[in-house]
Amino acid sequence: MPLVGGAACLVLAHWYDLRDIGNAVEALLDQIRDWGAPSWVPYVVSSVIGILAILLWTVLSVLAFIWIERRVVALMQNRIGPNRVGPTGLLQPVADALKLLLKEPITTRESDKWLFWLAPIAIFIPTIVVFAVIPFGAKMVLSDLNVGVLFLIAIGSTNTLAVFMAGWSSNNKYALLGAMRTIAMLISYEIVQVLALLGPVLFVGSMRLGDIVAWQHEYNVWLLFLQPLGVLAYIIAGAVEMNRSPTDIAEAESEIVAGYHTEYGGIKFGFFYQAEYLAGFAITAVIVTLYLGGHTLWGLERWVPGWLIFLTKLYGFFFIYIWFRGTLPRLRIDQLMDFAWKFLLPLSLVNVVLVGGEVLLWQEASLSRNLALPAFAVVNVLLAVILIVGWASILGQRRPKHTAHRALLTREVGAILYGEASPGP
Repeated sequence: MPLVGGAACLVLAHWYDLRDIGNAVEALLDQIRDWGAPSWVPYVVSSVIGILAILLWTVLSVLAFIWIERRVVALMQNRIGPNRVGPTGLLQPVADALKLLLKEPITTRESDKWLFWLAPIAIFIPTIVVFAVIPFGAKMVLSDLNVGVLFLIAIGSTNTLAVFMAGWSSNNKYALLGAMRTIAMLISYEIVQVLALLGPVLFVGSMRLGDIVAWQHEYNVWLLFLQPLGVLAYIIAGAVEMNRSPTDIAEAESEIVAGYHTEYGGIKFGFFYQAEYLAGFAITAVIVTLYLGGHTLWGLERWVPGWLIFLTKLYGFFFIYIWFRGTLPRLRIDQLMDFAWKFLLPLSLVNVVLVGGEVLLWQEASLSRNLALPAFAVVNVLLAVILIVGWASILGQRRPKHTAHRALLTREVGAILYGEASPGP
């Protein structure tokens, strides 16, 4: 019995250490210091380990979710999906990756070659760099910046330049039009993203992502319940940022072919494809960190590794974007822009003012957290519903006279009849 108990304690001790992979890295760094290595060596080793871990995770996750998404969307749309390469089509993503690697990377004769080659790299690197400030666990963050939220905003804004580089350097009218349309979308929804990110920063009083996770753990509440408007705005703006349906206007094949990357093929196109998919993981990682408690789960992280909790939340929330893609039709560019400037932006501004007032009331009135946070959660959820429904009604989206019933091929092809019920069969 003592031997069994000792073995069980040994196994549990190892499991305890594996709750945070940072423990193993820290032990390795301590060993390097004991060997008498210069002070810069542990720093470099820890950085290399973190970078390699992020790269390995992103590559494996993208390959896995390409297959998962195609199978799930196929089920939603009553199709089969990939089923030829490997068992149940599991090797299809690998085959697609090999095809991109082996295809000839053609560069058009009249393109600006340096910018044309630089654009895929310029759009791919920021999507990797974002994960440097994401805390996967208590000790699993590559760089825990005290301005982490500002870093996310700054890195995200570079996509606009990379998209313009790709469209303009291609010397293709369709690519340039697609780039300008994408830039208009990105700028519009980046404003909404910034306003949505202000909510958690105001509540916590810090831009460090680790502090935001710790605040949610300490107060035993997710900012999702305190910031329903902010979460909704960030989810929609994130779909635009990652160029996913129903907001993938840059790839409206019937109008502008494939958008700003029309002239790209082979591994260059692979960089764009990988960047868009990684942007989905990055947006979801930010949502999990800021609004869903990050790597904590009401004490469960004492027994289950925090990184496992974080990845479960991330993959689970990413399914929402897969669901969107499989069920919602693509919007028109005018609808998408109107929705940003006329609907989301005013609501986001109201949300910032509301959060500022609540934080001021909490501090000035010295309210207890057991009273303030539940009250704020109830008020914010109710106000979110009232504001969404009320503002939509004001804009006329719910009035019968502004609701399209049936397209009629009468005097004008595609004319839409407003304010009248659809004629019977």
